[in-house]
Order: sequence, then C-alpha cells, then structure tokens
Amino acid sequence: MVHVCQCAACLRPGDHADRLIHRKMNLLLSRLDEQQRRWYVALESMKIGHGGDALLSQITGLDVETIRRGREELESDLVGRPADRVRLPGGGRTPLEKKTPPWKAI
Repeated sequence: MVHVCQCAACLRPGDHADRLIHRKMNLLLSRLDEQQRRWYVALESMKIGHGGDALLSQITGLDVETIRRGREELESDLVGRPADRVRLPGGGRTPLEKKTPPWKAI
C-alpha cells in the first residue's frame, strides 16, 4: 500500500510543487524492503539537513527514530549490515515450529 503524504503542503487543497514528488517517493518506498526504505529516506533527510527527519516522517510515514537509525547506518558506511539479507542474523519472527509447545505438536 502506498502511503499518502501528511506534510502541511499536501494536506492543503490545491497543487503544490512537491506533491507529485512526494507521491512518487512513496510509490518507490512501497517497492523497497525495510532497510532500503530506511536508508533512502535517511539519505533524503541528510540532504534537507535540520528538520529533515521530521519532514520525511510526515511525507513517508516512517518513524523519526527509524530515519535516525538509517542515517547512523549510512554514516558508518553500513558496517555490520549484511549485503545478502534484510535483517541481521537472529532478527525477525521466531519460526512457527519454535512457537508451538511440544504438547500441542501432533
């Protein structure tokens, strides 16, 4: 699902110069995985500078802390981030077979 921008300019009726860009940005984000979204939005925030995290949070719907974490990862040249997987080893949901108590297994 594509997020609808919540910035002040997009919430006002009528057109503004960045409305199409915000829509295209959110369309692109809908096709990326979670770390790619975090890094792309963090990069855009870095281009804006002060206040970028808050503005990009309104535009994309990503949490400000997620954007901040993306900036930190980019500033460290993605050290420790695996290139072949989205999450770090051990991250994500526990597999279903580990969740099922032994007495319920058939």
